[in-house]
Amino acid sequence: MSDVLVLNKKFYAIHITTWQKAFSLLYIDHASVVDEEYKTYSFSDWKDISQEISGHPSGFVHTPSFKIAIPEVILLRFYDELPPMDIKFTRKNIYEHYRYKCCYCGKKKTTSELNLEHVIPVSRGGATDWLNVVISCIPCNLKKAARTPQEAGMKLQVVPGKPDWKGPISLCFKTGLKMKASWQKFIDNVYWNAELE
Repeated sequence: MSDVLVLNKKFYAIHITTWQKAFSLLYIDHASVVDEEYKTYSFSDWKDISQEISGHPSGFVHTPSFKIAIPEVILLRFYDELPPMDIKFTRKNIYEHYRYKCCYCGKKKTTSELNLEHVIPVSRGGATDWLNVVISCIPCNLKKAARTPQEAGMKLQVVPGKPDWKGPISLCFKTGLKMKASWQKFIDNVYWNAELE
């Protein structure tokens, strides 16, 4: 099935969700479907319109009594804030930041073949933060042990650092989601209206 772009009530792209969650929000009237002309539809309006649609890029959900098109963009009716722009320091975010590649040998691995690696070992005062934690494959981790990369004769393929939050477009790149044409104008609004540092 299909992923759905979520806008806050000011039409600012803030999240990408599953079609199931999107339908839940529509059904309880916490969200509306948005078309490319910025027109919004309630669940019942969207259900009625869906009966007239013969083909839809994201497909349909069929029930015994009707079909309903899977929306590509929804607008939250009561939420006008922006999500936190700070990326949490979690195992999942670290793995995604380094794209599941060992930061020493550069090979892409599965999560079971990778672990978190302190560039400067904790036993030598190394911090557990974005600037000192990378991911490494098990052979590279064992080779490095409790030494610095220089002492182990190893070189980092990347500079450790905290990833920047760039809104839903960064989520597409990190997770490999395909950008939908219907999302483009909303993502462009995020890009052009984002405050520059």
